Amino acid sequence: MIRLRFDKGGGLLPAVAQDSVSREVLMVAYINEEALQKTLETGQAHYWSRSRNELWHKGGTSGHVQHVEAVLVDCDEDCVIYLVRQEGGAACHTGFRSCFHRRIDGDGLITLGERVFDPKEVYGT
Repeated sequence: MIRLRFDKGGGLLPAVAQDSVSREVLMVAYINEEALQKTLETGQAHYWSRSRNELWHKGGTSGHVQHVEAVLVDCDEDCVIYLVRQEGGAACHTGFRSCFHRRIDGDGLITLGERVFDPKEVYGT
C-alpha cells in the first residue's frame, strides 16, 4: 500500500477530483485508506462519506461515475488529486457539472452555468 499521511487528518485526506482534459475542478471529497485502495483496484473514484460514515463509490447511485486516470500526491503526502473522466456530464449531486458552480458577488452568490441533470429524478429526493 502506498504510504500517505492519513494520520495527519484523523484517518482522512482531502481528494480533489479534476477533469483530466480540461483540468476543471469538479469536486472535493475525503478518502481513507480503504477508499484509496478501492480506487486503485477498480479505476473508479471511491471516497469516504463523512455524513454517512461509509465508503462511497462515486456514481454508484447516479451512474455519474468518475474514471480515475491518475492519482497525484502533494509534497506533504496529505492530499491527492484524482484526474478523472466524468461520466454523465456532472460531478455535483445538485446536478451541476462542478460542485464549484457558484461565485461570491458582494454579500451573495451567483450561480454559474446550468444544471446537467435534475437531482430529484436521479436521487428521488
